[in-house]
Amino acid sequence: MKKIYVTRKLPGVIMDRLHENFDVNYWDDEDEPVPRDVLLREIKECEGLFCMLTETIDEELLDAAPKLKIVANLAVGYNNIDIEAAKNRNVIVTNTPGVLSETTADLTFALMLASARRLVETSEVVRNGTWGAWSPMHYTGQDVHGKTLGIIGLGRIGEAVAKRSTGFDMNVLYHNRRRNEEAESRLGVTYVSFNELLKHSDFIVLLLPYSKSNHHLIGSQEIGLMKKEAILINTARGGLVDEGALYHALEKREIYGAGLDVFEEEPVPLTNPLLQSKYVTTSPHIGSASIETRLHMCHLVTDNLIHVLSGRDPLTPVTK
Repeated sequence: MKKIYVTRKLPGVIMDRLHENFDVNYWDDEDEPVPRDVLLREIKECEGLFCMLTETIDEELLDAAPKLKIVANLAVGYNNIDIEAAKNRNVIVTNTPGVLSETTADLTFALMLASARRLVETSEVVRNGTWGAWSPMHYTGQDVHGKTLGIIGLGRIGEAVAKRSTGFDMNVLYHNRRRNEEAESRLGVTYVSFNELLKHSDFIVLLLPYSKSNHHLIGSQEIGLMKKEAILINTARGGLVDEGALYHALEKREIYGAGLDVFEEEPVPLTNPLLQSKYVTTSPHIGSASIETRLHMCHLVTDNLIHVLSGRDPLTPVTK
């Protein structure tokens, strides 16, 4: 049987399936990433790697695994992997697109609603006994229905968010590197320039892949174009936002709020000032974190491993 390494302990149904098809070694912990030295040692004789975003797959690791044929990443994003280094060594890289789009769209909308209606802040008011007497403008937030939603990155997840917005009677703007007229017709969305989207949107949602070229796509200049009532939502990658600029803008009340599922450094350190801001709603990078979706993702990674290591084409290749 082909030898693979799995960088985290997975649910029993997935581990059983892997053991049925491969000679499996794995890091026996669900919550903590495999130490780098352990991974470098374990990967030496493996032909397949089942990995998470927490693992850096670089030239050092690829050189330590001369038999490696596939790196199967449990994520849509793959900025943890040196794609060019993998290509140069004829190592196939796969990801898990499609299966997590709807679930990530759910979380995106949840952050929109929670940020607009101050749900985390007001939940604490109830729990700590400071509810107080009713007053006309007590705990008021922003409406979501009827507002303008700006989607930066109209891919699978962006389209799923746009579909959900119809139930809230929202006007939807989008910006992509390439205009998608078919999606405009199907979803009733409007293509605008990047700056126009920032100027006119009440909710600005980041749903595009991260790369060096769009590092800090949202900084002080971009925030300066936004409405004072705007809410920024990031369920993509933390590196898209200049966190220092966002914090200062929130504290100066240049924009209304932010909902962040991702940060530049994860786990986010408690010293990050955004965690102290009452204008920020946070979650710990859980865009795909439903039981059903995580199992679907694990099965897709397993399918990719089976296909490649039996000589067939990968189902969801990043590289071929």
